[in-house]
Amino acid sequence: MELIDFTGIATGLATFVIIGLFHPIVIKAEYYLGKGCWWLFLAGGIAFAVLSAVIGDRSLIWSTVSGVVAFSSFWSILELFHQEKRVRKGWFPENPARRTKYDFDEQVPRRGTNSYKWDNAPDGVLPLWVADMDFRTARPVTQALQRRVGHGIFGYTKVPDEYYDAVTGWFGRRHGLHIEKEWIIYTSGVVPAISAIIKAMTVPGDKVLVQTPVYNCFFSSIRNNGCEVVTSPLVRTADSYAVDFEDFEAKASDPSVKVFILCNPHNPAGRVWTETELRRMGEICLRHNVFVIADEIHCELVYKGCRYIPFASLSDDFLGHSATCLSPSKAFNIAGLQIANIVVSDPETRAGIDKAINVNEVCDVNPFGVIATIAAYNEGEEWLDQLLDYLAGNYGFMKEYCGKYLPDFPLARLEGTYLVWMDCSLLGMPSGKLEEDLMEKAGLWLNAGTMYGAEGEGYMRWNIACPRVRLEEALDRFREYVRTCSRNL
Repeated sequence: MELIDFTGIATGLATFVIIGLFHPIVIKAEYYLGKGCWWLFLAGGIAFAVLSAVIGDRSLIWSTVSGVVAFSSFWSILELFHQEKRVRKGWFPENPARRTKYDFDEQVPRRGTNSYKWDNAPDGVLPLWVADMDFRTARPVTQALQRRVGHGIFGYTKVPDEYYDAVTGWFGRRHGLHIEKEWIIYTSGVVPAISAIIKAMTVPGDKVLVQTPVYNCFFSSIRNNGCEVVTSPLVRTADSYAVDFEDFEAKASDPSVKVFILCNPHNPAGRVWTETELRRMGEICLRHNVFVIADEIHCELVYKGCRYIPFASLSDDFLGHSATCLSPSKAFNIAGLQIANIVVSDPETRAGIDKAINVNEVCDVNPFGVIATIAAYNEGEEWLDQLLDYLAGNYGFMKEYCGKYLPDFPLARLEGTYLVWMDCSLLGMPSGKLEEDLMEKAGLWLNAGTMYGAEGEGYMRWNIACPRVRLEEALDRFREYVRTCSRNL
């Protein structure tokens, strides 16, 4: 007496493959059953095989049913060990019931950890300034790092193919940006990347165009390469910013302007540039032979109703006439691991930038940055989606709070990043002085708007990537400070 009906297995295997593998609805329905049901399938298959042996029925129907159950058991084993991998590859949808719930309300103590953000702040001061988050990174990232630390040897790092696969897979899957492995130059950060690209694309005395107010490190990267900063100020609208295209083209048409640094999403204005805006800026730069450095480090931090569009994805001309700077550091809160990528398709341009990376001696990366990038891009999407929901909730909370208690301190609309731009001009105090005064009198550290150019005068930048209770406390401190100022007027 046979315990396994091999005829049935063969028949059932063929039937199940045809129905299952070529019918996505069946596959997705199976996935949604969850791991517990796969164990039941497996147990049922074993029981059915025993029953088949006892009954001894060899009819075609019995053979087919036996085979379907047997193959379901085999499929169950695969599902038990490979569900997450298949979801990442897009073979199955994610089952919402099986999502890990991350706690972004947890207040993780950071003082005494050599945190640049917290340990530079005096005791009692709430730091909502520099752009790192007060949340633990995605669990798959910490688990991957713990496994690497457990090895105990931390020599020089060879960047593996798995790293390139993770980067190209993430941007292709999540953003529709096709990247070839050969286009990627890794380095220790986006700021070193920008500095190296400027070195490669300019000579001392050239000019570099930026849109102010803008990330302060752009200015130092330009000047450190012996170049001159040219600004095309953004125009303030009711609750946001827009490009002054007439001024932008006037500045770009200067033959001395060789490079434009695009910040998308824009720090600190919070804009996520639309396709129309990106195309218009790109066409102006092509017309005047201005090379584009696209700083897209905040690209994952975009909220519902807006869409990040990679500049290089819009046309082959834009791709060939630009270098895109990317990193998981902002989105996954791993800035201290110092890893970034430059994406350059043109071989000659890429060779020049690679040479500058080596001249600047920022060509080596550490093992933890590599491991964290692989884990973040392969397994961190669930965490990131929940983070975005939480950050959007923080912004909604802040907007409602300010509307109720601080109506004279309007916020710029936040389309991307976790950095909120507040108009504090009512206080009539220079931004630099206000930063100092808030630290001293309110125990609150915000960034002065003038860090980001003269156009930031009267503004303060808030980092809202923290537990909501901490954000509420910061807002309460600011509100009390405003009350005190009003009484003293």
